[in-house]
Amino acid sequence: MEIYDLRVCVDRIEGRSVCGMNVGDHFDLTHSAHLKIPEGKHFCVYALAAVLPFLAAKQRDMPPGDWLERDTLFACPDPEERLVMRVERTGRRQMNSADLT
Repeated sequence: MEIYDLRVCVDRIEGRSVCGMNVGDHFDLTHSAHLKIPEGKHFCVYALAAVLPFLAAKQRDMPPGDWLERDTLFACPDPEERLVMRVERTGRRQMNSADLT
């Protein structure tokens, strides 16, 4: 099977940065389930929780016209912060589905 590697990046912060993240902060999701945060950085667990349910779908091809294929922006639930993240496909890799559970 083929699967996409993803980058989740802070696209903008429309309020005040409550969690201490900045525009450009990111994490990468590779090999289906390997989450990598750059050395010395952090990613807010609440922002992660907001985008996490969509990542498995974004890793796969979706039918034409599927709303999730078009939408790339996701928001943190903190109304004071209004942090917006962009999910980008960064590469495609071949994986053996028998290796995954």
